[in-house]
Amino acid sequence: MIAFVKGTIEEIRDGSVTVDAGAIGYEVNVPGSVLESVRIGAEVKLYTYLNVREDEMSLFGFLTRDSLEMFRLLITVNGIGPKGAIGILSALSPSDLRFAILAGDSKALSRAPGIGQKTAQRIAMELKDKVSLSDGLDHLNDDIRPASALSDAETTAKNDALIALTELGFSSSDALKAISRVDISGRTAEEILKDALKGLGR
Repeated sequence: MIAFVKGTIEEIRDGSVTVDAGAIGYEVNVPGSVLESVRIGAEVKLYTYLNVREDEMSLFGFLTRDSLEMFRLLITVNGIGPKGAIGILSALSPSDLRFAILAGDSKALSRAPGIGQKTAQRIAMELKDKVSLSDGLDHLNDDIRPASALSDAETTAKNDALIALTELGFSSSDALKAISRVDISGRTAEEILKDALKGLGR
């Protein structure tokens, strides 16, 4: 098993990068988020999944362990292969994807190329019990305050505000983005919700 590949970006193609890791160049299939954040000559560390088939072996790589974990979950869904999972993670961040699953937001899931409504519903149904709301919020507001530094009361308030937004009709993706822009330090769910709604133009 290749846990990660660390080296210099030698080449960038549509859907993959070549990483020069000393004497070996690894071609790694990556989501759009990776392609947008790397450049030729830059140092990179990609957490990888090795897909082995009878006729080929392919590496899939991600900038974070969280992305890799969501990739591993996606390929457990009937009908979702590695390339389909990469497409989904190109359309949705791990946090957006996780909450879309929890909220049963098939519309958000179907934004990924090649993912129809029925497949999106199957993803939500099969993975709902494998992800948690707290995991989906772990990386929100990291630029304001690390999730690990939040008190229990702040975490509860943030979760309640997020759920309230979806109950008001906002998509899981829009709700996550709105909450991520709000400073939640020492604030109640009502205060967080009020500021999030302002950011959403409501």
